[in-house]
Order: sequence, then structure tokens, then C-alpha cells
Amino acid sequence: MSKLWEKGWELNSAIERFTVGKDRELDLLLAPYDIQGTMAHVTMLSHIGYISKDELNVLLPALEKLHTLAQDGKLVIEPDIEDIHSQVELMLTRQLGDIGKKVHIGRSRNDQVMVDIKLFTRASIKKTAGLVAELFNELQEASEKWKNVLLPGYTHLQVAMPSSFGLWLGAYAEALADDLAMLKTAFDMANRNPLGAAAGYGSSIPIDREETTKLLGFEDLDYNSVYALLGRGKFEKTVAWAYASLANTIGRFAADCCLYMSPNFGFISLPAELTTGSSIMPHKKNPDVFELVRAGCNKVANTPDVIGAIMGNLPSGYFRDTQILKEDFLPMFGRMDDILGITAFAVANLKINEDIYSNPLYLPSLSVEKVNALAAQGVPFRDAYKQIGLEVAAGTFQAKAPESAAALGHTHAGSIGNLCTAQIAARFNKTLEAFLISILTKD
Repeated sequence: MSKLWEKGWELNSAIERFTVGKDRELDLLLAPYDIQGTMAHVTMLSHIGYISKDELNVLLPALEKLHTLAQDGKLVIEPDIEDIHSQVELMLTRQLGDIGKKVHIGRSRNDQVMVDIKLFTRASIKKTAGLVAELFNELQEASEKWKNVLLPGYTHLQVAMPSSFGLWLGAYAEALADDLAMLKTAFDMANRNPLGAAAGYGSSIPIDREETTKLLGFEDLDYNSVYALLGRGKFEKTVAWAYASLANTIGRFAADCCLYMSPNFGFISLPAELTTGSSIMPHKKNPDVFELVRAGCNKVANTPDVIGAIMGNLPSGYFRDTQILKEDFLPMFGRMDDILGITAFAVANLKINEDIYSNPLYLPSLSVEKVNALAAQGVPFRDAYKQIGLEVAAGTFQAKAPESAAALGHTHAGSIGNLCTAQIAARFNKTLEAFLISILTKD
């Protein structure tokens, strides 16, 4: 196997297989970014005199071709090659001879993989943010569409107070506004350049880190060379926490949908073609899409704990432990993006029960309305509460189902009758606009 660290001895084959692990497979996700980083690095090396202009003029076109191959999914890491860094350098050397061997001047695989991961993460968060916006819009549209349709609210899974489909769906839209803010923080961490930290202690070569920062579109530097590599693990965990927050929001929504699709509730449904069946029970229409969304969200939400367990109590400096981070971190983005896409599709196809309150089972949720009505007439709240409580206990409590959520007369901000949809959208869009400013031209 060709290795960048090769010094004349042959590595034991069992050690070789174990230490390479899944790097070849996972590094294909990083390939376009590794080449992008190399292009910036060699451009900088030319400007400080370590690569001639003629050498740069042959290196950049060769790297551009490799970049196109990587973007098209046609670049392959050969079976006897250790990782994407080795593969790129080998392909350049095959094509350009000794010039290809110069691309590693002034850097280490440590800062190289870190810049790859940051570039990959930056692009991935950008894509995720767009999908979050699509789901947000679907939830807000559905919230407004069904804002006057009553839905029982629950505490302790007991019928509690009247809610509405608008209030329920709007809650998850507002949750996404907070999740987007966390994604923006994660993006800001990804938008700092570690390249030039080498193995964590800088380089005796007078590299120009500001130039590579500008060439790669980073907002700023990870300045301290030790921290640039010490941030490995901390960086991934911070990003994973943002994705875990998003997963928690969508996972709870999926859990609601699984519950509400049960015939025992019957609040919502999906078209038959969006459900699956049973191999033995012909009547079944299963909410598999929401069950798998829930499970996938749980997997994403667990990622920060996995990263924390791997990195726990490591001293400063580089350790090979960090290689294992890729196995949970890199697939997290595609998994979350799939979840976002299918959830938005499901929301767009939801069907709701507009006649839930014709069932007397839910009329006790109107008891608070009765208490408040008495309080509005001057009855002390505790007396009103006791009066209605006694009626409920005696089975004499009576209430008439409102025609719509609006008929309940709730008017305060964030209530059934005042969803504050526009205000929630303004908060979401403010973060999204800040996001777009940050990511502009930073692909």
C-alpha cells in the first residue's frame, strides 16, 4: 500500500486492514473538498516561492480534472491506497512526476483532513438549512390552512385542553426556527480555516494562512495551531448537537403523528399510497414513514454522545482515535437530509379529521373554558374551579363543542386564536438571511 508516511518497512497486513478501517469508503465523501484544499494550498506555496509558477500551471489543471471526477462520483480510491490524501497525491505523481510530490509541503494529514471535514460540513449544513426551510414552510402553510380546526391537547397523555391543528403544527415550525439558529452557530464553527496548523504545531515554512483562508472562502482562521487540531472532536460534537436538536424536533413530531394516526385517536391520516401494509392483516395501513423518521432521528440525536465517548479524556495533540469519528459524523448529514425531505413530503400530504369534537370523549377538555367564563363573571377562580370540578366528578358537566377554534375566543399571542405565524416566520427568516449572507460564495 502507498503511504504518505512510508519509510521503508512493510506494515503487517492485519494492522493495515484494522488501521485503515472505513477510511477509503468514507473519504470519497471528502474527495472534492480534499482536492479543493490542495488547490488552495499549492496556490499559496507558489506565492511564497516553494512551487514555481510553471509547476503551479500544470498542477492546477490536473487538480481541476480530479475535482470534476470527484464531484461526478468517478474518483476511486484504489484498494492498496490508504486514504484520499494518498490517492490524490499518487494520481498527481503518476501524471506529473516529481511535481506531484510537492503538494504536501508545509502541511500534515492532520490539518488536511480537518480542512476537508470543515469544507464538507460547511457545504452539508448549507444543504440542510435549505431543507429545514422547506419543512418550515410546509408546517406554516398547514398551520394556517387548519388553524380553526380543533384538536384535543394532552398532558400526561390525558385529555387536557382544546388545541388546534394550527397551534400544533405551528409549534414545530417555531421549534425549527431555534434549530436553524443552532445550525447557524455550527456553520460559523465550520467556517474557520485550520489549514496550516500541520500536525498541530505549525510549520517552519513561512506559509500564508490568510491566503488559503481567502481562497477557500473561510470567514476566519482557527488561529492557534494547537487548538486548530485540538478542535477535532469538539467541532464535530458541536455540529452534531445542532443536528441532534433538529432531530429531537422532528422525532417528536413523528411520534405525535404515529400516535394521531392510530385508530384509537384518528386525528390524522396519510393517503394509502404513503402507508405500508401487513403480510398477515389485510386491514392495516401502517405509518412506517413516521416510525422510520422517529428511529432515524434517534440515531442522529445519539451522535454527540458517540463523539463525546470517543474523545473523552484524550490529552492534547493528535490521536488516531479521531479517525473513528468519521463513521458516525459523516453519514449524519445525509441521514438528516433524507429525514427532512420525507417529513416535508408527508406534511404536504397529511389529511386531518375536522370533526374530532363531535366525539363526547373530548368535551371535558372544555372544563377550563367554563371555569374561565365564571371567573370573567366575577366568581373567584378557586370557587369556579371547585364548582366545575364537582360537576365533572358527578358526571353532570356539560359542554357544547365549538364550531371552530376561533369560537373559543382565545386572543393572546401564541394562542389558538392568535398563532403569530408571521412573527415566527420573521424570526426564522432573520436567521435564514444571516445564514445566506455567511454562505454566499463559500461553497
